Amino acid sequence: MKEFFRLYLEAYRGLSTPAWMLALVMLINRSGAMVIPFLGVYMVNHLNFSIEDTGTVLSCFGIGAVSGSFLGGWLTDKVGHFKVQLFSLILTVPMFFLLPELNTVLKLAIGVFILSIISETFRPANSVSIAYYSRPDNIIRSFSLNRMAVNLGFSIGPALGGFLAAVSYTFLFYGNAVAAFLSALLFFIYFRNRKGNEKKAVVQESFTVDPGTSRSPYNDGLFIAFSMLSCIYAICFFQLLSTLPLYYRTIYKLTEADIGIILAFSGMVVFLFEMLLVHIAEKRMTARAVIVWGVLLCSLSFFILNLTNGIWVLYLAMFVLCISEILAMPFMSTVTLQRSSLKTRGAYMGINALSFSAAHVFSPFVGTRIAAAYGFETLWYGTTLVLLLTAAGFLLVMKKMKLSA
Repeated sequence: MKEFFRLYLEAYRGLSTPAWMLALVMLINRSGAMVIPFLGVYMVNHLNFSIEDTGTVLSCFGIGAVSGSFLGGWLTDKVGHFKVQLFSLILTVPMFFLLPELNTVLKLAIGVFILSIISETFRPANSVSIAYYSRPDNIIRSFSLNRMAVNLGFSIGPALGGFLAAVSYTFLFYGNAVAAFLSALLFFIYFRNRKGNEKKAVVQESFTVDPGTSRSPYNDGLFIAFSMLSCIYAICFFQLLSTLPLYYRTIYKLTEADIGIILAFSGMVVFLFEMLLVHIAEKRMTARAVIVWGVLLCSLSFFILNLTNGIWVLYLAMFVLCISEILAMPFMSTVTLQRSSLKTRGAYMGINALSFSAAHVFSPFVGTRIAAAYGFETLWYGTTLVLLLTAAGFLLVMKKMKLSA
């Protein structure tokens, strides 16, 4: 037990103050992230949309996310990560106040699309910012700290959102708006005149395959293949935000509050274990091994849903899914940094964000249609098989990439 606590504390040592502040900004922002996990349930139960129409609207969020990722990566290289993050946070506030007024499929699809463009410009800028403010020896842990904050916020937000939805769905949207404003305010106050790590060149040499090059990510065939595999993984994983809540509601008849508790459980698992597991994996495993194991665990989590029935099965599957996320996602960001140069870091992180944003298009669109046509059992078996093939793809591609870690 003593060794466990020593490792746990060691995982947090050496992280820069700006890295902690970025995590705090993310925590505040994501603590208000009540809308997206409940958007599908909101459309089916409150607006009486069909499951197919619900999937279409959620896919519009993904299309906007793809556009936002492109835009965010380009803007980050042009105007800097500070301005992109600040304006992304500020401009989401009025959008969350507008969404409750949109009550048709077309109107809500357009509103969600615009919101997603604005919010997803934040992702590549934030990734570049993490690297900019991190020390050379702890970039992976800085990414993990940021993701830990995201998941702690994701634990708080849906839990609160589930109870608010029982009173009024409007409160979900307003809560998101308030959290976005507070996170923008904190970000501006702390980072407006903040300088980054003075040893950026050392960071670059440590995390680039070809130091000093300005290779475009669009000409990096292996990285494009890696990003496509990351997208497939994310398509499967992001059913957490679309088909899984519908599955809980449709098959298990859970209330919004019950669904919120399961989603809060997922955030708490990542919050408690991410830094420790990433710290251990970073020291004892290669990036290739960690990502492959993460994808395999994601496959197992969906397979578990078909093994038997019971609420405990939902929590077990969610726990395995969380461990998958902990292992796979931080190292995907690290591999992206290794392939970039200082001049192309925004573009590379934009492609990395794009792979996840594209998943927001296909995950709800495909998942809801398979569930409606063939049932959730077929959807979970299909997801399991796709992830097994994706793990094999990562194994082959990353072997050819000859990573430095």
